[in-house]
Amino acid sequence: MVEKDTWKLITATALFTVAVTTITDYAWTSWQAQKQVIAQQKNKNKGGQTKSDTDKYHQYDEQFTRQSLKNNVEFLGEDTIEKLSNQYVVVVGAGGVGSWVVNSLVRSGCRKIRVVDFDQVSLSSLNRHSCAILNDVGTPKVECLRRHMREIAPWCEIDPINELWTLQNGERLTLGNGTPDFIVDCIDNIDTKVDLLEFAYNHGIKVISSMGASAKSDPTKLNVGDLATTEEDPLARVVRRKLKKRGILSGIPVVFSAEKPDPKKAKLLPLPDEEYERGKVDELSALKDFRVRILPVLGTMPSLFGLTITTWILSNISDKPLEPVEGKNRIKVYDGIYQSLAGQMSRVGIPSQRIPLALKDVSYLVEEVFKGKSPISGISTRLTLTKWDPSKPISLQNVVVLTKNEQKVHEDRVLKGKESLQDVYDAKVLKLVSQRFREEAYYSQFR
Repeated sequence: MVEKDTWKLITATALFTVAVTTITDYAWTSWQAQKQVIAQQKNKNKGGQTKSDTDKYHQYDEQFTRQSLKNNVEFLGEDTIEKLSNQYVVVVGAGGVGSWVVNSLVRSGCRKIRVVDFDQVSLSSLNRHSCAILNDVGTPKVECLRRHMREIAPWCEIDPINELWTLQNGERLTLGNGTPDFIVDCIDNIDTKVDLLEFAYNHGIKVISSMGASAKSDPTKLNVGDLATTEEDPLARVVRRKLKKRGILSGIPVVFSAEKPDPKKAKLLPLPDEEYERGKVDELSALKDFRVRILPVLGTMPSLFGLTITTWILSNISDKPLEPVEGKNRIKVYDGIYQSLAGQMSRVGIPSQRIPLALKDVSYLVEEVFKGKSPISGISTRLTLTKWDPSKPISLQNVVVLTKNEQKVHEDRVLKGKESLQDVYDAKVLKLVSQRFREEAYYSQFR
């Protein structure tokens, strides 16, 4: 009985201690906030207006700002939070992804951020922007962020640049306020995106890039990795190829979704046929080289991309760096496709032939060369590899991606039956396969 009463006493004491601590913490925070309001009111009564935003920072002591970061301090430690407060980050692109990067960086303790974007808040922005409200429609996105972030953390310096980032003004817009510790790429336009990534790479500045959030809806497929390891992302594929031509093969961290595109979910919003018939479709866009047609975006996905980018930055400057699993969604799939080619060699009577392809070549052939689908049917499921021309050895330019059923037909009629490719396939298929092989020969010089 005594022991039972002792446990009751201990439990009651613990609950009382937690309650007192919580109430004290709340009371202290409220008291500090009230002090700031009184100080601002006094200043307004004296001078007719409140202090400038720059001066406002000095109204909040370090203990106050640390309290707002309490959970991050406990998780990351004082040293990391102190380091983060001294980081300078340049975010290019203040839309669905970029606005969430800025918002979460400010809330995490970063105190110096430059935001570069030429665009304005629109009604369609409201479903994915981190803080824009109806009253912000029609205003520059960078100014919208500055206003709202000031209400969250007035001690944070937001430098809004309402301009289009281009390579010609890259030095001024990126380095004009000092060399940043990180550059965050949230640009939609491919050529500008490639220019910014090359700029950061050549200047030795840490960079992380957001790939395509359009037509994606599965948050479990979100990945962080090197640009060279991305999969199921058409935007990443194009950016990778363009950077390879500029001599950049790796070293660009990206956030991407490995979710397989599904035309049943979302399609590219089309232009009317009459617009194509008029010619010069590119002139319809507001800015040269920017997208005339767009892929629909599920409003929740850009926020996940942005929050992942900020998490990567926080981890990068702490002693808890991310260790992403490369190809985590597709490694087993690629291995199965690779084994399908080895099995074929056994079935056609040459099991001892060494397959001169590595597992990484499979992902390259499937995703880059054949665009993730069969050149015969355009189907992207149950894929295999098959030797194409029986008179030539297996190589990157003599292996095609086919469905499992198509592989069997090819084996029976071409590899075993000795029928010619011209007799089995029509001219359209033969032309497409030849085109893919020519593209591979071109891409190989950059691998």
